[in-house]
Amino acid sequence: MKRVVITGMGVVSPAGNDIKSFWTNIVNGRSNAATITHFNAEHFKTHFACEIKEFKSADHLDRNEIKRSDLYSQYALVAAKQAVEDSGFDTNSVDPFDIGVIMGSAQGGFETFEQQLKEYAATDHTPHFNPFFIPKTLVNMASGLISIKFGFMGVNFSAVSACASANTAIMDAFNYIRWGKAKIIVTGGADAPISEGSIGGYNALKALSTRNDSPQTASRPFDVERDGFVMGEGAGVLILEEYEHAKARGAKIYAEVAGAAMTSDAYHITATHPQGKGAIRGMKLALEDGGLNADDVNYVNAHATSTPVGDLSEARAINAVFGDNKNFAISATKSMTGHLLGAAGAIEAIVAVKAIQDNIIPPTINTHTIDPEVPASLHIVTKEAIDKQVNVALSNTFGFGGHNGIAVFKKA
Repeated sequence: MKRVVITGMGVVSPAGNDIKSFWTNIVNGRSNAATITHFNAEHFKTHFACEIKEFKSADHLDRNEIKRSDLYSQYALVAAKQAVEDSGFDTNSVDPFDIGVIMGSAQGGFETFEQQLKEYAATDHTPHFNPFFIPKTLVNMASGLISIKFGFMGVNFSAVSACASANTAIMDAFNYIRWGKAKIIVTGGADAPISEGSIGGYNALKALSTRNDSPQTASRPFDVERDGFVMGEGAGVLILEEYEHAKARGAKIYAEVAGAAMTSDAYHITATHPQGKGAIRGMKLALEDGGLNADDVNYVNAHATSTPVGDLSEARAINAVFGDNKNFAISATKSMTGHLLGAAGAIEAIVAVKAIQDNIIPPTINTHTIDPEVPASLHIVTKEAIDKQVNVALSNTFGFGGHNGIAVFKKA
């Protein structure tokens, strides 16, 4: 089995549109929730989200790329360009069949689908559909467009496991490289779910916070007063590379992918298992895959979306796996970014890697009184980031349908 390392990263997110600004805002605990501007949300139960700021597709993509792609694909293309440039590999010196793309997304071109059907419904029902309607909506199109843009001809597909999609993609990329099926894979996740249908649908599920009087404090993972998640949008992309290949070209190495695993709760279409049975097994398998023990882990980036049921089940699961480990801490960075659905695991993988690189654990903001049902032994970092030696970091993602995706990273 080959070793796999991370040699490049890129991000487009509510917390920043490049790695430096993203990490600075995460470490400094800045909330990015505000009133929705993508559409008029005054009649919705939730009026706010974590939108991307100061981003114009035309600043990064040409007219045809924009015309043929949904917003989620545009986010993915921009983040991928950053990651490829950051990695510094010469695309002309690597066989294009040795470079693949595996991206995750929960909703794909949801915004395009919604807009096109609204336009159709507003007519006399004579079909006048945009010729790019179907390709723009496909969940695999971000992966396809990245491949086309850069000429990468290796393995190419998309992973769909709801909010665990990005970690699923990372795990697949990890496996393809360590099996010797690729030298480099562009991986991560992208979603653009701040739309009327998406906000309305999650409101109907009672999944979103309705703290309209205080958006910036609405996402409060593990807090006793949490009332739902805050929607986010964006993309995170990582370059996974076979270690010897990276070493031979003198690449900068951020961290090593140690292990990964997936399990299913087999419990409910939207709720996680109350005792976190699937999550427990997934975390144990991911550690086993990396030849690690629970005591080796210094940081867990929790999925923790700020929902009453989900946060508690995850806390119980983490405690079941790491309860005897006195040298690890937890934080929930969705308190700052919101929940990016299928892109969440990608930007949180970047957080885990940066925590390893800089030996800093970012905070969980807005968490003032930890729910008394959260195991007291867990060290949840709140208010401010802490300096801590981080050799191993684990990132949890869980999705509707019972999907559990866990990735583990370590110092190279």
